Amino acid sequence: MRTPTEEPAYPAHWEADVVLRDGGTARIRPITPEDADRLVRFYEQVSDQSKYYRFFAPYPHLSDRDVRRFTHHDHVDRVGLAAVVGGEFIATVRYDRIDHLGRPASLPADEAEVAFLVRDDHQGRGVGSALLEHIAACARERGVRRFVAEVLPANVKMVKVFTDAGYAQKRTFEDGTVHLTFGITPTEQSLAVMRAREQRAEARSVQRLLSPASVAVIGVSRISRGAGRTVLASLRAAGFTGRVYAVNRAFLPQTAEIGSVPAHRFVHEIPEPVDLAVVAVPAEEVPGVVAECGARGVRGLVVLSADFGREEQRELVRQARSYGMRIIGPNAFGVINTAPGIRLNTTLSPRTPEPGRIGLFTQSGAIGIAVLDALHRRGRGLVGVSTFVSAGNRADVSGNDVLQYWDDDPDTDVVLMYLESFGNPRKFNRLARRTAARKPIVVVKGARHSASVPPPGHAVPAGRTPDATVSSLLRQAGVIRVDTVTELIDTGVLLAAQPLPAGPRVGILGNAESLCLLTYDACLARGLRPRLATGLTTEAAPGDFRAALRAALADPATDAVVVAAIPRVEGAEEDWGAAELAAALHEAGSPADAPAGASETPETSDGAAPGGPAKPVAVVHLAIEGLDAALAEHGLPAYPAPERAVGALAEAVRYARWRREAAAPGRVPEYEDIDEPAASAVLDRALDRRPERDRETHRSTPLTREEAAELLRHYGIAVRPALPAPDADAAAAAARRLGYPVALKTTAPHLRHRADLGGVRLDIADETGLRHAWDELTGQLGSPAELRPVVQAMARRGVDTVVQATVDPAIGAVLSFGLAGPPSELLGDTAHRLVPATDRDAAELVRAIRSAPVLFGWRGAQPVDTAALEELLLRVSRLVDEHPGIVSVDLEPVVVAASGLAVLDAAVRVADAPAALGTGYPAWSDQGPRRLPAY
Repeated sequence: MRTPTEEPAYPAHWEADVVLRDGGTARIRPITPEDADRLVRFYEQVSDQSKYYRFFAPYPHLSDRDVRRFTHHDHVDRVGLAAVVGGEFIATVRYDRIDHLGRPASLPADEAEVAFLVRDDHQGRGVGSALLEHIAACARERGVRRFVAEVLPANVKMVKVFTDAGYAQKRTFEDGTVHLTFGITPTEQSLAVMRAREQRAEARSVQRLLSPASVAVIGVSRISRGAGRTVLASLRAAGFTGRVYAVNRAFLPQTAEIGSVPAHRFVHEIPEPVDLAVVAVPAEEVPGVVAECGARGVRGLVVLSADFGREEQRELVRQARSYGMRIIGPNAFGVINTAPGIRLNTTLSPRTPEPGRIGLFTQSGAIGIAVLDALHRRGRGLVGVSTFVSAGNRADVSGNDVLQYWDDDPDTDVVLMYLESFGNPRKFNRLARRTAARKPIVVVKGARHSASVPPPGHAVPAGRTPDATVSSLLRQAGVIRVDTVTELIDTGVLLAAQPLPAGPRVGILGNAESLCLLTYDACLARGLRPRLATGLTTEAAPGDFRAALRAALADPATDAVVVAAIPRVEGAEEDWGAAELAAALHEAGSPADAPAGASETPETSDGAAPGGPAKPVAVVHLAIEGLDAALAEHGLPAYPAPERAVGALAEAVRYARWRREAAAPGRVPEYEDIDEPAASAVLDRALDRRPERDRETHRSTPLTREEAAELLRHYGIAVRPALPAPDADAAAAAARRLGYPVALKTTAPHLRHRADLGGVRLDIADETGLRHAWDELTGQLGSPAELRPVVQAMARRGVDTVVQATVDPAIGAVLSFGLAGPPSELLGDTAHRLVPATDRDAAELVRAIRSAPVLFGWRGAQPVDTAALEELLLRVSRLVDEHPGIVSVDLEPVVVAASGLAVLDAAVRVADAPAALGTGYPAWSDQGPRRLPAY
């Protein structure tokens, strides 16, 4: 315990930037003695009524004693936090630990009195709610479990802060005050409240950047070139509906206009509020510009400037957030909003895309240009863009923030994203899962492999998570993961222009047999179920296409149709061109008005023909001039090759299936035989016996075989005993104890699970055979001390599998499954899900690997007990989720038989839990109070 003479350690990990309800930012941090003057200034700006509500009596000024009390804390029993904007307090909160009589107390007392004070001009911004989340997290870390609060009945705003937090409360009315008592352990309701507030606040912060009423372009050259002048031209070409100002300190005092917009030397000279500043000055000048914008009250920044080091970027973000601003960039390409009431284009491309239903986010300006251009070339009227954000180094605003905005944006139905890294993969997974339940999200990721890293200056370091793991987790969240920008566009166009397919059955028709065959083969390769193609002759006219397509759409055995076309043959009876063919296909029932994000779902589709049937149509054509544009006018996507059309369709089928299944998301089951306290005791003993050097470096340590078996037993997982066999006599004694037949195997790390190297001898029926096997094993592979042989009773025949759970430093605990040996080790055939896994996740995990048919009776074999396997996966998930000190669990092999399974070996590693290290939550966590990332 800290002695009275010790200086309390400042808890730097409590510092956090938060987004408030109106989209502005504030910094929450502990109050220190150096804040005395700042506290006095804050208090002087609070109204007499608010002071009365806080102290229950007139309290016009703080005494010196008050100032000392409110600025000196031990950060354990007395904690004070402040919300800071522009270097000044806008709100404070504190708790004081008390005993059951309400007197000051220390541990083990677990109750504290909490009180707030919010400056009147910042009330209604959600500051109190944010402070309550953070002070509750601090209190939990210090052993406080309940808060009490005394509130005057007239202080309805503060009563609402407490009652809306989602905690279970007890409310009484005593002596003219409302007495509230509530536990501060997070509940399902409190987490839902916090995340709903987070979504609204972060969406609003992005909306402020995309829907400004006024824009200042800073760094506009006096000559007609440079990034600033280009942005002015883009704003003018887009028809921006707000006011635009050009800013450059190098302007002459008499300069009134530049490029037909008002010109000013400094931001503070602009006579009205500025919502958005586009910064296009050299990197060394950006901090001064940010300070000037902050002082002027600018609400957000798009920083085009490049050449920032990582620490310079961190400081830039800290500076902007301190003024309540958010940043897109640096090294951004800009933003676009095609809404008729906005028409914003602050990019370096003067061509604004067609308005449409696609939201596009890229970390690369070059990729952004390419995608916008490709969407434009796919044809006017087919697809367009609602909003576009190119975040560059994304030191602040990230894909997570923009997803929050698109989640309830009525103008966006489909989301396309090019990502090079994930700042908070857990949060991305959560946000994507929520959005994907209503709107498709298509992602292509750069820097996928360990040898490739994000570009220099990127705010987020390169991740080490295997790409296969990332892909599995994205698909778990319903994200459509594609490999190339071309696939991103192909898939996005289909989803934006067509309804979702109800299943994998594909009708094929066309006037070229070879093109239909290629389409058929592509469908099989992508896991679709193609119907036999309807062949049209090379002399087929548009009317023939119309009739064939109408029949295919009406066929209840098809869920989608691919039309394959080549140019008409010279000399055909009917002379037709692209316009006639496009019109005929449209008349057959083109679903131009039913995009994937619309309210119509596959479950409610009726397959009607003209006017919007629920079956998607894609057209593959070769060298029919003008057909792309003609089809686009009717909302039909065209592709230059069968594999591209089928690839997009396959992704739509997979996504539609996920969305149907997401309606029943599964649950984390309860098991009555789990003994969590006993498991914790095993882990505590293991951590207590660590060498001193491991304690100092917080390195992980392995459990012994006995400890691992005991730990798993407390979670209902039985590990088959393995007895040491240091000599032949010990092996024989172990076999007599276990009963024949037995297995003899080494536990040396280099031979573990390596039957192919002779480290495992199976089905030993008697002592003679066992002694012979022991002599042979030690004679061929090494000494008993090196091999560490053990004897184990044989398990029933089945399929050898691997169940693992590991804590990835970037994404947290991941549950993995595969078949033992070459399928998982050589071919990487392993599936992954985030922990905690639901029963649906476990079922999908077993079926997600390519070699899954082996479990379900492949080649006439007896199917294994997948129900027992799924239960094992769920129990391992619970174990890792409930004990954050577990670093990894490796069960290999797990032999799954026709009835039941056997865990033959288990390895567990443990380390200090993140909270024990003084960080409160691990870096990958999506728990805890709302906070903006600090890269």
